[in-house]
Amino acid sequence: MPIKSLHVQHVRNLSDVRITPSPRINIISGDNGSGKTSLLEALHFLGMTRSFRTSQFRHLLQSGADNCLVFAQIDPAGKGEQHPLGVERRPDGDVRIRHAGQTLGLSELAQLLPLQVIDSDTFQLLEGSPGVRRQFIDWGVFHADPSFIQLWRGFRRILKQRNSLLKCGKIDPRLRRVWDREFVTYAERMTALRARYIELLKPDFETTLSRLLGGVPVELKFSQGWDRKTPLDELLEEGFARDLKQGFTGSGPQRADLRVRTDGQSAAERLSRGQKKLVVSALKLAQGALFYRLNNRPCIYLIDDLPSELDEQHCRLFCQFLEETSNQCFITCVDPGALGGFWLPQTDVSRFRVEAGMLTQID
Repeated sequence: MPIKSLHVQHVRNLSDVRITPSPRINIISGDNGSGKTSLLEALHFLGMTRSFRTSQFRHLLQSGADNCLVFAQIDPAGKGEQHPLGVERRPDGDVRIRHAGQTLGLSELAQLLPLQVIDSDTFQLLEGSPGVRRQFIDWGVFHADPSFIQLWRGFRRILKQRNSLLKCGKIDPRLRRVWDREFVTYAERMTALRARYIELLKPDFETTLSRLLGGVPVELKFSQGWDRKTPLDELLEEGFARDLKQGFTGSGPQRADLRVRTDGQSAAERLSRGQKKLVVSALKLAQGALFYRLNNRPCIYLIDDLPSELDEQHCRLFCQFLEETSNQCFITCVDPGALGGFWLPQTDVSRFRVEAGMLTQID
């Protein structure tokens, strides 16, 4: 079980909340605005030092508070151990991450506490920009291959430098060739890892989707960000005049995308709202299944308002899938009885009720 206990201070309307969650399924109910989603934000803050709902930390911090603190006892490897993990952030942006007496960086924290979020914004995997889908891919590659984070950082540094040179308007051809060689080297290695990951993900996605949305064929196709038929160094040379005019690099892995199609058309255009929720949920659940297979440990799922957009049958199927995994799940809903009859008697389910920022466990 990744999280054995949780203590939240000054996250939105949660002044001082302590819970001992189930290792498997945790259902948090409450009226709109009561603070149930804030608890999920606190868990996300613990693993990522930020909210999944807003990029502005001031909106996460409780009004009048001078810091935001989330503390937990965790067992990330599932060995029956307990290690303290604390994340604190102040309005000036200062972040402190401490685990078992050691200070961690953000990438080390993300590796320690792998999080998956399923909420209304998860629809952006179908409807949003390619950048959203690149983040989805890169989360998986980050956890699948230890070398990826250094490749990603190196590529971002080179891309930033090349774009800076393009914006200057005048570039020494010899200097450009040096940066282009580095650009191509990092780009090809990053792309190979991304492409391999999508191929690994496809079987899990197809299996999950067939259970949640049987009879609707959905295809995943990785787009690397440039024409496969032409070497990237040639494309950079051919497109230099255009890049110089635009002030940024037009070809490369910074343009990669994940195409999600059904019957040869965009799934975002073809599917109903409920079908879209099942497709994006299948993508997230498949990532968790693949993560478990590659790392031999579960993820933590933060699922906001699960019954929304789903009928009772599909909600039951979703819960059955969660029940069969080893993941620790935190699920919010308005009605405490909405998810009550979907679990087997032997499943470890804890239920909590949130009212005005106060959390109580219910039978």
